Amino acid sequence: MTRMFAIFRWLWPVLAVGLLVYGLDLALLVSPVDAEQGNMMRIFYYHFPNWIATFIFLSLNLGSSVVYLSVRDRNFERAMKADSFALASAELGVLYCSLGLITGSIWGRAAWGIWWTWDARLTTTLILWLIYVGYLYVRNSITGEGMPVVSAVLAIFGFCDIPIVYMATRWWRTQHPAPVFGGGPDSGIAPGMRSAVWWNVIAWVFWGLVMLKLRYGTELRRQRRVLTESFDDTSSHGLSDIHV
Repeated sequence: MTRMFAIFRWLWPVLAVGLLVYGLDLALLVSPVDAEQGNMMRIFYYHFPNWIATFIFLSLNLGSSVVYLSVRDRNFERAMKADSFALASAELGVLYCSLGLITGSIWGRAAWGIWWTWDARLTTTLILWLIYVGYLYVRNSITGEGMPVVSAVLAIFGFCDIPIVYMATRWWRTQHPAPVFGGGPDSGIAPGMRSAVWWNVIAWVFWGLVMLKLRYGTELRRQRRVLTESFDDTSSHGLSDIHV
């Protein structure tokens, strides 16, 4: 059983790398050239999956934060697991949000001639990134029992910006184009490009899930170690008081 577990443990990263390579091949070599934007359109095969992954991992952060607040007074072990999962998913969410901003800026430079424009979509997205960077800063700067509670509340607050980001191109006139999928009757991409888009979505999300599992396990072990050390210190101080 241990050997089988070890095999599967290494299988998932290998599979993730394989999917990324396959997605790269579809995006750069197989997918046809866009009629309007030419090869510049190929960055979409990474820009779009980054935002899908951002939504997924920040949604997981929201869910685990709500679970933590719900069970922290009743089930300490489950609360610790939820808090560890919240941190790991937030880190992945910030990573993908950063990649989305970077690829979008590169695309904007090629399409618009500028790296950044303060339109509603880009501004609300930058605010989202700053909120979750602040979330990670809070987790690393605040100590004590109140830190997970403050972090969970901040995660819930931060997620409220996601619907605003999504609806920004519908509520306001923006330089950012309308959504490619679900943007209206004329939205969508050519059938020959769909395979590259969705295989890259699968590849990047799967890679993120592999990283999430590794990071969650590392954080959970860290929290358990800190708890054990704290308990040992408390016990030793108690014995010292008795001897005195």
